Amino acid sequence: MGKKYYVNDNDQANGDHEVHTEDCKYLPLIESKTYLGVFYSCSDAVAEAKKHYPQSNGCSYCCLACHTS
Repeated sequence: MGKKYYVNDNDQANGDHEVHTEDCKYLPLIESKTYLGVFYSCSDAVAEAKKHYPQSNGCSYCCLACHTS
């Protein structure tokens, strides 16, 4: 089963917009986020996020496989 993913509408200091799963401990702290949909992998969610924000990146906590430094 897939997970629901969101992208933070506010960029980080480096310009990245982080992608989070619905159960990420950091998601409740984000006041402005966009629902991306249900995906089976974080790579698909990050690809969707890049349609909104070209500089998107996976969260280092919940999407480590899609997080780039």
